[in-house]
Order: sequence, then structure tokens, then C-alpha cells
Amino acid sequence: MLDGVKAVELWLVDKAVLPIENSVGGSIHRNYDLLLRHRLHIVGEVQLIVNHCLLGVPGVRKEELKRVLSHPQALDQCEIALNKLGVVRVSAEDTALAAQVVASEGIRETGAVASSRAAEIYGLDILAQTIQDDLDNVTRFLILAREPIIPGTDKPHKTSIVFTLEEGPGVLFKALAVFALREINLSKIESRPQRKRPLRIVDDSNKGSAKYFDYLFYIDFEASMAEPRAQYALGHLQEFARFLRVLGCYPMDTTL
Repeated sequence: MLDGVKAVELWLVDKAVLPIENSVGGSIHRNYDLLLRHRLHIVGEVQLIVNHCLLGVPGVRKEELKRVLSHPQALDQCEIALNKLGVVRVSAEDTALAAQVVASEGIRETGAVASSRAAEIYGLDILAQTIQDDLDNVTRFLILAREPIIPGTDKPHKTSIVFTLEEGPGVLFKALAVFALREINLSKIESRPQRKRPLRIVDDSNKGSAKYFDYLFYIDFEASMAEPRAQYALGHLQEFARFLRVLGCYPMDTTL
């Protein structure tokens, strides 16, 4: 995923597609961190039904496999099928890379969990299809670009932001209330510890070990930045936030 983000920053490609959450495995936290570390903009989202396949080198049978490579979430989503095979699970950066590694190494005992498209691209055999535990398995992807798009109001839009808050009781409640007061629906809330300041001493004179995390809050809300209510909500949020950044405003994917 990092390579795709860097390729956009270096003008090698126009856009990158980043998986951000799965209906079974939940949020992909590492990719939330990428959103903050890189100055790209979310310009769209796509929701896709997941169909995990078991891939191997041409001519191999699935019973011959001793280890299987894939992204940790893909491996977790196929736990029942992989347990039946009794294979060792090995993590890879993503499913496509796992398929590429299997094809390049050409080891009969090594397979991959990836898509049927990956099998086609890398010349692998599909040993089994739809091996995920849950058939209702959907992954949400974000589309990233160097420049933001101009938000509109002609279709439903979603806005993604990240912020940190000042200290104090009820501050998070007040931050979320700025959206409720304007009847803006929140479709996603995610918190991540700040990497630069993961722990903070409550009081330097306190000899105890009381510490707490500083958090970043990621929020998706269903409104366009072209709407005054969204602008007012963010203006209100800035009263409580130490840091606020709009990651993108983009059309919602309402198809599946």
C-alpha cells in the first residue's frame, strides 16, 4: 500500500486505491496512519464484495500446499478453509504481492490467498474459489490523488477528517455534537494513538504511574463541504480541536 501512495506523490501514477475497512475484519489501522503521514487527498470510495481464492503454481493440488501467503486480514477471513488444509499462514503486505511472490518463487508447496484477477495476471492456478468464512464480505477502498476534487451537492457526498482535541471533560462529546446539532450523520469514527506522543505524564510531580494516550480521531460524515452546514460544523469543531485536517470530500459509493 505504501508503494502505491508513494507512486502518486512521485507523479508516477495519477491515483492510488487504498483498502481502509472490511465488513468482517474491521478497520485497516496501518492505512489510517498512511492517510495522515502523506499529503494526498481522498477523491472517491469504492465498496467491493470480496471473493478470496486459493492460488498455486500451475499443476499443483491444494493438498500439496504447506504454507499460504496473504495479507493478515485475508488470512483471518479464510480461517476455516486454511485450518482444514493445515497450512502455515505467512503474512504479506497485500494479496496481490502474495500472488506475485508465489509466481516468482515457483514453489509447489507455497500458495496464496488472492483474487481471481491476480491468478490471471501472475499465471497461477485457482485451486479453490470463495474460501472466505463469511460470504457477505465487503471491503471499502479509498481513492487517493495529489489534488482534491471540487465538492458538489448534486449527489450524496462524504467528508473525511482527522483531528485531535484539547484536554477536558466532555470534550469528545462536544466535538461530536457539532455534527448532531446540524443533523449531519457520522458514518465512521476511528481513534488512533498519536505516534509522536503516545503517552503523556499527567503530573510531573506525581510519583504514580498514571498515564493516558493522546488520540487522533478519524471521522467520516455524510455531507459535502459545499454545504454551509458542513462548513459551520468544522468551524465549530475548531473551537475544541488542537489540530484539524480535511482528508477529502468525495461522492459516496451507494452501489454494491
